[in-house]
Amino acid sequence: MSKPKIAIIVGSTRAARFADVPTQWIAKIAKSHADIDVEVVDLRDFPLPFFDEVASSAWVPSTNEVAQRWQKKVAEFDGFIFTAAEYNHGPTAVLKNAIDYAANEWNKKPAGFVGYGSVGGARAVEQLRLHAVELQMAPVKSAVHIAWSDFLAVRQGEKKLEDLDHLNQAASALVNDVAWWAKALKKARAADVVDEEIKAA
Repeated sequence: MSKPKIAIIVGSTRAARFADVPTQWIAKIAKSHADIDVEVVDLRDFPLPFFDEVASSAWVPSTNEVAQRWQKKVAEFDGFIFTAAEYNHGPTAVLKNAIDYAANEWNKKPAGFVGYGSVGGARAVEQLRLHAVELQMAPVKSAVHIAWSDFLAVRQGEKKLEDLDHLNQAASALVNDVAWWAKALKKARAADVVDEEIKAA
């Protein structure tokens, strides 16, 4: 079986976003993991409108071309790490919108989070965990929370994320968890396909 493929999804599209910094940092750590393949997926490349389909794509195929392209992209992966900025005690609207534009493509795959902002993006991450559960994902326990003091130090050029040992340790734990669950769930999904083929024979 091929190695699980993990997407690191950039959860902000603002011109002045900080998201590129943690994305590049966590991607470097993830790419050093021998058991997974990693790809950065930028929501800027998928300019989705605010959700306006007649229903979730779980029930009715999406008509929007970008939505269809997004769903196909999500389907390529066996697990996900999201960068999660916290705005007003929650995740970015663009990330929640992107999550809503796919459905079955998320199912039975692990989700991990790199939060940043007020209280390390903890409230945004907790909301995203709830969304992940609703989509039959497996949110992992380990997470990265870039606290406000660390965020400012990096933003102002005083430090780099790789200089902060506590964040490096958290990132390694996160990647290890996502890799383990991605491998286990990929095997389980493959077994489901075989079972369905046997039943249909």
